Amino acid sequence: MKLASSRSLPAAVAGLAIGWLAFCVLVWLYGASPRAMAGLVFEGTWGTSYGAGQVLFKATPLLFTGIAVDLALRAGLFNIGAEGQLAVGSLAAGVIGAHLPPGTPALVALPLAVGGAMAAGALWALVPALLKGRFGAHEVISTIMMNRIADSAIGLALGAGGLALTGTVRTADVASGARVARLETWFPSLNGSAASFALLFGVAGTFLVTGSYRRTRFGREIGLIGQNARAMAAEKVPVRARLEQALVISGAIAGAASLGTVLGYKGYFEEGLGAGAGFGGLAVAILGRGSALGLIFAALLFGTLQQGGLAVNAFVPKELMDVLTGVVVCAVALADEAFARRAGMASSAPTLAKVGTS
Repeated sequence: MKLASSRSLPAAVAGLAIGWLAFCVLVWLYGASPRAMAGLVFEGTWGTSYGAGQVLFKATPLLFTGIAVDLALRAGLFNIGAEGQLAVGSLAAGVIGAHLPPGTPALVALPLAVGGAMAAGALWALVPALLKGRFGAHEVISTIMMNRIADSAIGLALGAGGLALTGTVRTADVASGARVARLETWFPSLNGSAASFALLFGVAGTFLVTGSYRRTRFGREIGLIGQNARAMAAEKVPVRARLEQALVISGAIAGAASLGTVLGYKGYFEEGLGAGAGFGGLAVAILGRGSALGLIFAALLFGTLQQGGLAVNAFVPKELMDVLTGVVVCAVALADEAFARRAGMASSAPTLAKVGTS
């Protein structure tokens, strides 16, 4: 673990450097100036209070799903299903919030809505968890399958299930007590942006979850299982149960991302709300490298790219930023592998030298 953490920063820096080069090349291919486009990205994001607020808004669900994916990765699991878990969690938050009595106090309404969202996300992850633990099914296949099922199930629930308002694909407004306040209430300079205090919940959750990796038995065990499940089974650790629990908890955290989309932004759930944040969480987790600060930085980075894509859309397609996200993730993974091989060769060099002299 110590060796892995020592190469995390160089791998991330290398990935970001390659990402910048890719940005320059792609922008140049579209006939635009990389320097001018970079200036537009800055002006449309951190260059104004509104842009900064929009970055924080877009980073919020990415942070939650990044934590979710990171926890699963800790156990050696690749949770591709955060997209579906967020979607069903968001639907649950919208439905529960809409059915609360209008005068329900926030101390009751908000925990009920968030708890329902987390329970829905956990339930959606339970199927892949059981398939993994009981039958050894690969979680990548089963979580992708659950993403597709979530799309259809939500459409049926809103339409045939009667959860949507007549003639729409959205639920009724949630009770005011279930809403998360906008940051502009305390920071007037962010007026007009969609950033909410859900971001603070995400930051707190990041430190809580990553801190549990070292301070709780469960956190330490899933980390060791991710390194060598057979060795942990030989030590009488309930490997199957821990894998199932890790995937279910990961789903619950992904469902909690509805804090930033349903409860902190729209005030209701509509079909497609939060789409892409689940897959964006994969990028956040891979770049964040299991560090609280790394995950927060990664969420802000990819939130910046999303908002920046809108700023340059008049000159280059905003989808270029999605391509750039993929480039950064692949570059970090390749750089990490290169540094790992180099470290392995360096650690074996003294042994080989000793054998040669003997």
